[in-house]
Amino acid sequence: MEDAKKENGKKYGIIVAVVLIILAGIALYEWSNFESYKPVVIGGPAPDFELKDLSKKSMKLSDYKGKVVFLNFWATWCKPCKEEMPSMELLYKAMKGKDFEMLAVSIDRDIAKVEPFIKELKLTFPVALDFMGKADRRYKLTGVPETYIIDQNGVIVEKILGPRDWTRPESIQTILGLLKKGQGK
Repeated sequence: MEDAKKENGKKYGIIVAVVLIILAGIALYEWSNFESYKPVVIGGPAPDFELKDLSKKSMKLSDYKGKVVFLNFWATWCKPCKEEMPSMELLYKAMKGKDFEMLAVSIDRDIAKVEPFIKELKLTFPVALDFMGKADRRYKLTGVPETYIIDQNGVIVEKILGPRDWTRPESIQTILGLLKKGQGK
């Protein structure tokens, strides 16, 4: 009987040791990936990502290096996003071809809703699909809409939380300033 207790104690000890080793391994892995938890900051590099558009064509943020980038995260279920989109379309049409690029990233998990939404609002700017949350995680979104203005060198110069009327001059001062600075080179 005492031998059975000793045997059970050894088995229990081995199980506890294995569990502790696994937990230590997980903790070490998470600690080694701590770098990925750094927040996205103004003045820091814009995290690159690769997503597909509605036609399944691959697009990377880094493809737009050398241009001022208007990066907007949105969703079809977001009422403020829907209200903001028409002014984004006007901005896109006004700035198109001026070393400016707009990229709207849908965080919808149900991508079947994205195309009808775009057609309803008659949007022509590029839309990327982030149904797996890749870019969402890289930018650590706090909500939608969330917009980043990125300079020609891939540096975040402005972060806008919530909707904005992009037809108002004060809304696009940063963009205009970056474009003007880019022309002086």
